[in-house]
Amino acid sequence: MWSILLRKFEKYPAQQKVLKLLFERGFQVNDEGKVTSGAIEIAHTQLAREAGVDRRVVDSTTEVILSDEQLKKIFQNVKSIPFLRDVAPLLGQGVIIITPDDASGKGIISEVSTVIAKHDISIHQAVSDDPLFTDEPKLTIITDTKVPGSIIEELLKLESVKSVNIA
Repeated sequence: MWSILLRKFEKYPAQQKVLKLLFERGFQVNDEGKVTSGAIEIAHTQLAREAGVDRRVVDSTTEVILSDEQLKKIFQNVKSIPFLRDVAPLLGQGVIIITPDDASGKGIISEVSTVIAKHDISIHQAVSDDPLFTDEPKLTIITDTKVPGSIIEELLKLESVKSVNIA
């Protein structure tokens, strides 16, 4: 799907940067062409600075999004979620960061969650980086409690797992 969206901007690499930023952050584009997170408007100048483009590129990207029915539906409905990785330890939760052998492989989350469940640990959040958006995708698992080091060995035995970090 992502390649289909990028193809709509293939002649405009600066607009592709804006599109990627909007999608990664879960920002919406409202009917007036404003970029929002919920009801909060985000200045196009701020987005341009983050994407490394001119503000007018953000303006033209939102115009294209609103003129294309598929893009409009996507960017009026995409949502962001709170990612707990950096705050989980402060909340007494555990963090497991998995680097998969092949991020596009099937069953990675299932295999990892099975190992975690065998230790009677509950998963509060699982966030998987999309291999289309990042060069080194990770699977981040937030658990209800700190994770014992012994779990690392079991996770590393899984064929789908390249490396494991626990925070």
